[in-house]
Amino acid sequence: MARVGIALGSNLGDRLANLRAARTLLVRLAPPGAAFLQAPIYQTAPVHCPPDSPDFYNTVVEIEFDGTPDELLAQARQIEAALGRTVAAARNAPRVIDVDLLYFGAEEVATEALVLPHPRLALRRFVLQPLADICPNLRLPGDATSIAEHLRQLASDEPALALVRAAW
Repeated sequence: MARVGIALGSNLGDRLANLRAARTLLVRLAPPGAAFLQAPIYQTAPVHCPPDSPDFYNTVVEIEFDGTPDELLAQARQIEAALGRTVAAARNAPRVIDVDLLYFGAEEVATEALVLPHPRLALRRFVLQPLADICPNLRLPGDATSIAEHLRQLASDEPALALVRAAW
């Protein structure tokens, strides 16, 4: 069984409700009684999105998963579809929900469909901050630097994150 980090984001509709619904569906994927971590929710400016895109609510959760990375990816896509995410014509267009796999235990995956750990994880404040809140000492496979240290060293033009909810 692997500890799995998953980033959640929403910038359409009731963003808080969208994140809560995704969290609920993800928790159902874990074995009964499995440990579960959830970071605070932050409001973040859109990064590499079309002009006039609304701000996101972003967070990270960590669950236990007894399956393969590909199985979890399929489940993540099903959650997105169930919550109303549609395929957009524009890259990074506003969306009801985004469910991104960040890491899958100690596994390293590089396929056309999935790369783990997430290749841009350490470059994104909107992922690093919530992940550092729940797993500051985490070292990803193939990386000697902790998440907290990545956050401290981050050179990014992303605006500061605004805390929306510590508990949700």
